[in-house]
Amino acid sequence: MNNIFTQLEQSGLTGRGGAGFPTFKKWQLFDEALKSAGAGVADAGAGAEGARGYIICNAAEGEPEVSKDFFILDNYPEVVIGGIKLALKTFPGTQAIIYINPDYFEHFEKKLAGLIKNLPIALFKKPHGYIAGEETTLLEAIEGNYLMPRQRPPYPIESGLWGYPTLINNVETLWAAEKISRGEYKNTRFYTIGGEVTRPGNYELSEMLTIKQVLEQTGNFPDFEFFVQGGGGASGEIFLDSELDQVLKGAGSLVIFNRATTDPWKLMLKWVEFYGGGNCGKCVPCREGFYRLREMLKTPVSADNQSAAVELVKKLALNLRQTSFCPLGRSGYGPLMSLLEKIILK
Repeated sequence: MNNIFTQLEQSGLTGRGGAGFPTFKKWQLFDEALKSAGAGVADAGAGAEGARGYIICNAAEGEPEVSKDFFILDNYPEVVIGGIKLALKTFPGTQAIIYINPDYFEHFEKKLAGLIKNLPIALFKKPHGYIAGEETTLLEAIEGNYLMPRQRPPYPIESGLWGYPTLINNVETLWAAEKISRGEYKNTRFYTIGGEVTRPGNYELSEMLTIKQVLEQTGNFPDFEFFVQGGGGASGEIFLDSELDQVLKGAGSLVIFNRATTDPWKLMLKWVEFYGGGNCGKCVPCREGFYRLREMLKTPVSADNQSAAVELVKKLALNLRQTSFCPLGRSGYGPLMSLLEKIILK
């Protein structure tokens, strides 16, 4: 057990779902939570499914232009299952669930079931809706409850599925953990490249490459004036072509936009409609903020009303970041404000 913790720490692996939390630390915290809960588990019996803790492979991937988890499950399913088996071995008495995008479920159910066989790993088809991929909302989904995020703390690592310690890792994180345990990890990550490029798709490259290097090495560096959305197809930040000498963070996606042909207000509307259609409606800032942005952006923004539109976006985006209950609403701030400041007001 200690060996895999050491291997994870030495690898420098961070979570590939977007948050970037050190994986070794997350596994250590889960181990500590299992030990702390041990007496209570012994007194109360096992969890709702007969386990003292749970491991969830989050394959909910739902942002536009992001498909690396699909690519990994399509090409390396045995490595992902190996990563889950590694976690099950590291934490005896736990059970695992692959929480999977509904479209992916239909595509991979038979293949994954064949690899799982008699292992304590279940497949769970994620409900439709972006919010269903949020880590506490997915717990509600598995428990059969209404799709709303939970208050944190407590965090899932302490009190997650049915109140038991729960380790939630992204598909790529578990793929990497298995590679690390085999001594095969080369400090790579997966990138999804899309938009106005000649060679769209998914690529495994060094995690230390800059955005510029990723585009160059994949033959996707544009020959026109462009900007990039990096890290997510809705939550990703905007980078100008002069800001590409930095390492990509987040979900590992790069979407290229032609500055001459892209209407930034229509792009903003696309994001707002995605967020507005994907939230749970629980909190006013997220529910009303995206609704008001959508209503405003439905009317073309012209030179006459741009100033008012800019001020409204600024106010609502800041409100989303400061007061939204869960990360869905807060994640809207980055793309909205970076598009506004770097493209619209440039």
